Amino acid sequence: MRRPYAPGVRVVDLAALDAAEHFMLLNARLIDRLRFAHLFRAGPVDPVLTALRPYQNDDGGFGNALEPDTRTPLSQALPTMMALELLDELDRFDSAFVNGVLRYLATVTTTDGGVPFVLPSIRAHPRAPWLETNDDPSGSLLPTAHIVGLLHKHGVRHPWLDRATEFCWARTDAIEQTHAYEVRALLPFLDRVPDRARAEHAAVRIRTLVFDQQLVVLDPDAPGEVHSPLDFAPRPDTLARGWFTDDVLDLHLDALVADQQLDGGWTFNWEMWTPITGFEWRGEVTVRALVRLAAYGRVART
Repeated sequence: MRRPYAPGVRVVDLAALDAAEHFMLLNARLIDRLRFAHLFRAGPVDPVLTALRPYQNDDGGFGNALEPDTRTPLSQALPTMMALELLDELDRFDSAFVNGVLRYLATVTTTDGGVPFVLPSIRAHPRAPWLETNDDPSGSLLPTAHIVGLLHKHGVRHPWLDRATEFCWARTDAIEQTHAYEVRALLPFLDRVPDRARAEHAAVRIRTLVFDQQLVVLDPDAPGEVHSPLDFAPRPDTLARGWFTDDVLDLHLDALVADQQLDGGWTFNWEMWTPITGFEWRGEVTVRALVRLAAYGRVART
């Protein structure tokens, strides 16, 4: 249920931010509480990094349910991608975490140069029912492209990155049928890969696929697991920002403000397959919503 709000309110005001803080303190994981404190209460960044460390394994990858639907303690590509997103959010990409990630990625890259969506080792532990794979999975743009984009954004140089970049280009050029999560992983690659002319050309073609295949829903009240313009353009500096008019983005930003629940947090539109993921995802999604709103100037900071 959305919070009551007056017509024309377009920002998360201080009272709403206080309500979000109350929700986070009551419900969220430590790492997400610390993220909120750093981003919206001028809290220090080092405690967030300290809270991230237990999620990283000796092989350099991340597991341990950093990505809530991936309950395995073993390293997987999705939580590793999520860790890099967090480091980017904190602007601490120069940390030792990244060296471990690169070491891990080199061990799970397939012959095609990409990282699989899910590794077979996930079968040994609880996980969401959609996290399935065969015995010999191939590389996938999700999460490879998102990881590659973040590494390029922060000027990382590494042999793994060169080969993975070639993989992403080959898969991008070959796309005919896609899905929203794949496109959302691909966009950070197109936003940051050095060949800007090629990236901009590819983004035009991907936009056509997104609209022709009805991967984006323009009605902010559409039910179910749908993907809004803000899922593709969470910041105004992404190529996907140009896919939508100002009016469409304003409509979805207003809806995102209104989507704050009565308990102060935001929620998600995909399946909650076990109760703990409801709390864990809601804390993460609440920070994510506020970060998106802040990127578009919709959060009244303290």
